[in-house]
Amino acid sequence: MKFNIKNIIGTIAFLISQGIAAQFYVGIQSGIGNIQSDIAGIQTGNRLGGAIKAGYIYSLNSHFGIGTGLEFSQYKQEVSFSRPTATLSNFEVDASTSAFVYNMTTNNYREKQTLQAVQIPLFVQYKKNINTGVDFNFRAGAKYFLPVNYEINATADYANGTAYYPDVNLTIFDLPEFGFGQQNNYSASGEYKTKGIVMSSFELGFTFDMGKKSSLYAAMFLENGYGTILNQNKNESYIGYSPTSTAERKANGLYSTDKDAEIKPVAFGVTLGWNFK
Repeated sequence: MKFNIKNIIGTIAFLISQGIAAQFYVGIQSGIGNIQSDIAGIQTGNRLGGAIKAGYIYSLNSHFGIGTGLEFSQYKQEVSFSRPTATLSNFEVDASTSAFVYNMTTNNYREKQTLQAVQIPLFVQYKKNINTGVDFNFRAGAKYFLPVNYEINATADYANGTAYYPDVNLTIFDLPEFGFGQQNNYSASGEYKTKGIVMSSFELGFTFDMGKKSSLYAAMFLENGYGTILNQNKNESYIGYSPTSTAERKANGLYSTDKDAEIKPVAFGVTLGWNFK
């Protein structure tokens, strides 16, 4: 799906120019934030997500309006292998430019991920008065999801990297000064390379008048990403190869093992906001 940001910016600029007829809002979102992947053999847990947002809704008539704004979201989750001990292999090149198969084995590998993003929503709102001071609201639209930081903190009981040179049928198990061997109590941090995608967004809730010029907004939301936020051009070992020391292995992360993996945010939960008429 291609995203034409020029059209969205143009629409937002038009709505800003009509701001005198708009209803402004601020709010927060909280719930389950899942950074889904299609990589086999891994599992996720402790998934949390939330956002703060501000924007406005331009009324087209008594029932329909168009809204936009700016949001800052954060996702937190843990990722690990489905089995305690796992081995993954990929191709590497050593300091002498010789190619080899790099086998990385870990025990109890866990990866804490924190994804922060800026979101630009564009949605249509339908509202209907159902009682004195109470409106039913339904919002549907899309968001441009732009990651600004995707950090990982990896730990394992041990990380053991070995090399197999197929040209000479040689396997190296323990040569730490060249990056091969076992490191106990592994701990390292890293960062995923990312790109922006489009998300669909839906909200279903109610507003409650709190005065002549303000109201409380409460809703359930569901958001789903399309495409992948991962941006890399080659497969990498989840714990990188260092040609100088086993103690300098970088955490590339489990999602880096497949450059074509689909990594996308999905979130659902509760929205609370305050509207200003």
